[in-house]
Amino acid sequence: MPEGFSDNWTVIAIAGAVGMLTIGILFLASYIFAPKRKSVRGRIPYECGIETTPFSWSRTNIRYYVFGLAFLIFDVEAVFLFPWAVVFLEAAAAVFYEMLIFLGILMFGLTYAWRKGGLNWR
Repeated sequence: MPEGFSDNWTVIAIAGAVGMLTIGILFLASYIFAPKRKSVRGRIPYECGIETTPFSWSRTNIRYYVFGLAFLIFDVEAVFLFPWAVVFLEAAAAVFYEMLIFLGILMFGLTYAWRKGGLNWR
């Protein structure tokens, strides 16, 4: 075993124990200090202050989901760009061309969403 290996695991175990203890204390504090008034309105499944109607189906525009998915795609792209930028100078030249292909695919997706009107907020 490498020297100091058990010390590293000890630190991880202590950090995990402190984290679990903190979570337990916060749950206990929430249980102790939370208001406990029971009411009929507070026990309904949809507690937002608006009474439900017999016809509870509502139409949600697909635009919200498309916009959210486009955001997630480009957010994940940023997650891939940061580590690449850190190792860019020490990496081989092929890494640069791989990133160009990746960015090209993303630009194609962005152009497609733009042309289809997926980024317009009407």
